[in-house]
This record gives sequence, structure tokens and C-alpha cells, in this order.
Amino acid sequence: MGTTTGEATGSVERVRAALRAAGHADAVQEFPDGTKTAADAAAAIGCTVAQIAKSVIFRGGETPVLVIASGANQVDTGKVAALTGLPIGRADGAWVRATTGFAIGGVAPLGHATPPVVLVDEDLFALDPVWAAAGSPRHVFRTTAADLLLISGGRRAEVAARG
Repeated sequence: MGTTTGEATGSVERVRAALRAAGHADAVQEFPDGTKTAADAAAAIGCTVAQIAKSVIFRGGETPVLVIASGANQVDTGKVAALTGLPIGRADGAWVRATTGFAIGGVAPLGHATPPVVLVDEDLFALDPVWAAAGSPRHVFRTTAADLLLISGGRRAEVAARG
């Protein structure tokens, strides 16, 4: 199991502060072997890939769109575009960093430099607990889908690509 020791980055501290401000427990844990991908995170934590609440950033023009999706799901960008009314495109690492304040692999569901439009994957609500990135590719926090919805300011949505 992970620890809460180790030198935390400014991004992790921003997530910790946002969690506390939202009334959520500071449940951030560090996994030195890394949690950059959903598979890496699930292996480190000892949970299923589906329980990883991955934060995927898209460009809605110049508006950041955050989809908090089950690690087992691919996101259907057509559904995201229809739900947000925005033209959805890929976001490169530099844009993600500049817009959110997080590097890819550590994008958290809260504490963004620019508040994003947020959608929370319907499939996460069947899982408890779920684990989300906490500002670095080595830090995650334990939560529930209902709490993610609340702390992210998002809306519950069907975003997974199906068959």
C-alpha cells in the first residue's frame, strides 16, 4: 500500500488544499513506482483498472473539458461534444500543463488553474471506492464517484465508447 511520505510537489499540495476546501478528507497517497496510467495505478494500489478515475483533458476550442472516466473505458468524444456543445479535440501536453497546472499522468479532478467543464463517467457510480490522480504521476487519492461529482463541480454523464 502507498504512503503519505515523500516530498510532495506544488501540484500535489494544490490538490490537498482543494480537497480540504471541498470538505473531502486528504486521502492522498504516494506510490513511488508510479501511477501514470490507469493500469499502473491499479497495479500499485491493488484495485481493478475500472476503479481508477482517470482525468482526461480535451480542448473545447480554448475551453478545457475534463472527463473523469473509469480507467476501463475509452471516452467517446462525440458524446462529449454533444453533452458540452463544444468542438472537442485532443489536448497536447503543453496545453494541458498551461491550462490545468498539471502534467499528463497527474491531472487531478480538482484544483485546476483554469476551471474546466467537467463530465463524470456514469460507469464510476457502480464502483466503490475509486482512485483519482492527485497532482503527480505518483500520487492518488481514494474517493467515491458521488464525491468526485461534488468536488469537481461536474455533471454525471454517459461518456464511454460502446462496442
